[in-house]
Amino acid sequence: MSAVYDGPQVVGLDLHRRRTVMARLAASTGELLEMARFSNDQLGEQIAKAGHNPQVVLEATYGWYWAADLLTEAGAEVHLAHPLAMKRFENRRVKNDEFDAYDLADTLWMGRLPEAWIAPPEVRARRELVRYRHKLVQVRTSFKDQVHAVLAHRGISIPASDIFGAGGLELLDQLTLPEPFAVKMASARRMIDELNGEVDRFDKLIRAACAADPGYRAIQQIPGVGPVLGAVFVAEIGDVQRFPDPHKLCCWAGLTPRLRASDTKVHRGKISKQGSRLVRWAAVEAIQRVRGDNLIGRTKSRVAANRGRNLGKVAAARKLLTCVYYGLRDGHIRCLPATR
Repeated sequence: MSAVYDGPQVVGLDLHRRRTVMARLAASTGELLEMARFSNDQLGEQIAKAGHNPQVVLEATYGWYWAADLLTEAGAEVHLAHPLAMKRFENRRVKNDEFDAYDLADTLWMGRLPEAWIAPPEVRARRELVRYRHKLVQVRTSFKDQVHAVLAHRGISIPASDIFGAGGLELLDQLTLPEPFAVKMASARRMIDELNGEVDRFDKLIRAACAADPGYRAIQQIPGVGPVLGAVFVAEIGDVQRFPDPHKLCCWAGLTPRLRASDTKVHRGKISKQGSRLVRWAAVEAIQRVRGDNLIGRTKSRVAANRGRNLGKVAAARKLLTCVYYGLRDGHIRCLPATR
C-alpha cells in the first residue's frame, strides 16, 4: 500500500536520543503503510504524514517529555507504553528498532497496550524538583560515608551520636590526620557543606511548588509525613483520581505481594517492588519513627508481633499510603484524630 493514506492511522515510535523509527499502520486493517527512520528534529513533519488526530504510541523511555508535548501540539492522541510490560518483546529472535516500532503500533491497534500515565507539565515540574533533591541527598550521603571511611581507616571513634551535628563537627575540627587522609577529609566536608546549601535551596522550591495543594497540607497530618515526604507523595502520585481505590495505589507503588495462581494452587510471594521506587521509599521511610499510639503504629506493632518486623513495616507502609490516598483525594483524612 502507498504511504499516502487518508484514513485514520496508528503510529508506533521507537524513540532514541538522536533518531526515531516510525511505523504507520492503517487503523481499519492494521496494514503497514510506512516504516521510516529520521532524526528527532524531523518528528513534527514526519507525524504530519499520519493525517488528522492519529493514535501515537511511544515507550516511556529516557527523555520522552519533549516528544509527547510535540505530538500533542500536532493534534495526535498520545499513548505511553509501560516499559516493564513491553519486555515480552525481548525474547524475539530478531530485535531491532523497526520491529520495536511496529510492535508498539500493532499492540495499540489490537487494544492490548499496557499504558502508563502521561503526567501533565505541572506534575512533571514537581517531579523534577523532588527527584533532583533526592539525588542530591544520595550524593551527600556518599560523601558522609567517605568521612566515616577515613575515621575507620585511622581507627578513630567519635563520641557523638551524629558526627555531622554541631558537637560532632567540633570534634572533627580537632582531629590531626596524616596525608592523604587529611586532604580527603577536608574535601569531603567541603562537598557536604555545598550539598547542604543545595538541599536547603530545593527544599524551599519544593515547598513553594506544593504550597497551594490542599492534599499536601492534609497528608502532613499523617504520623511520619513531613514537608519533604509529603512533597514526594504529591509529586510522584500526581492525580490520585486515576486510582479507583487505595489498593490500586499500593499496587502501583509495589507494596503488594506477587500472586501466582493456577487451578486450585495460589501462592503469594514477596512484595512486587514494581512501580514508583520513590513513593515506596517515602512510605517505608515515614513509618520508621512512627510510635505505637496511632493507627499506623498499632498496625506495625500488631503485624510485627505475628509475622515479623519487616512484614510489620510493609503493612504499616500500606496503611500509611491508604491514608495518603484519602488525604490527596478528599483534602482531609477522617481516620486520623482532628488536629486543633
